[in-house]
Amino acid sequence: MKQESLFAGNGENTPLASRVRPRTLDQFVGQKQLLGPGKILRDLIDHDQVTSMIFWGPPGVGKTTLAEIIARQSQSAFYRFSAVDSSITKIRKIMKEAEAAHDLGEKTLVFIDEIHRFNKAQQDVFLPYVERGTITLIGATTENPSFEVNSALLSRCKVFVLKPLAVADIVQLLQNALHNPQGFGKLHLAISDREVKAIARFANGDARTALNTLEMAVLNGDKQGDRVIITMDSLGQLITQKSVLYDKNGEEHYNIISALHKSMRNSDANAAIYWLSRMLEGGEDPLYIARRLVRFASEDEVWPTRTRSTWPSTFFRPASL
Repeated sequence: MKQESLFAGNGENTPLASRVRPRTLDQFVGQKQLLGPGKILRDLIDHDQVTSMIFWGPPGVGKTTLAEIIARQSQSAFYRFSAVDSSITKIRKIMKEAEAAHDLGEKTLVFIDEIHRFNKAQQDVFLPYVERGTITLIGATTENPSFEVNSALLSRCKVFVLKPLAVADIVQLLQNALHNPQGFGKLHLAISDREVKAIARFANGDARTALNTLEMAVLNGDKQGDRVIITMDSLGQLITQKSVLYDKNGEEHYNIISALHKSMRNSDANAAIYWLSRMLEGGEDPLYIARRLVRFASEDEVWPTRTRSTWPSTFFRPASL
């Protein structure tokens, strides 16, 4: 596997999200609960005391960007692994190179994108090198690491939870992209705060979605000479269909079916319809939902005289049929 350069230039055909990716902590937007003044992760990075860790959070909140910033600030060699092309042979080869570099006093940071997709054997290869401090491992995952990362490896990593970005954070990122020479700073763009905020709201906490939408808006904007004009009308077809965060087998699946049950128990029809729509929009099997509704109805038949506060707690936990 080729070692990635963090200092290579950006080509014109590179997606906007990559061209304007923050290079320092001062440029990083969001995650103040981790990176604000006096917060533990900020202090670890500033004092170059970063140990192996797992970044857990939804897509587009800065997991990869933060790993690259840490590697750059600690002057570490940076390797990125993905489950698709990371055979055990390749992993072992890179680990041997990292071990040789460690003996020379050089640092190596290994970033594992979507670590939940790595099988047990792949994860186990990293374990002795993490344990000896040969590498600093940073894993990124959208799934609960308690279920998806080997317990032995997880016990040697600190887990940090990254949250979806606020609308204000995404507005700041979009404004940065509009003024950054690597973004659209060299173009004559006409876009108001109203359109920028509409894109930020549409992104639903995902910076990558916001930047991709802005890029499409510029490409499809009204071109008048050397100016590109972006209006709400031209944005309409780009922000009408909002993506929803949902996975059919992961934690979000159980969170939402649980929310559906609780909404129905509370006789909150609007909330129940909302959670039902989220599941259907996310691609859930309608038969699964139907079975859960039957289960819900049967529970009410079994416990018709009990108040909600005295129902068994197991009924509030998601369970497979």
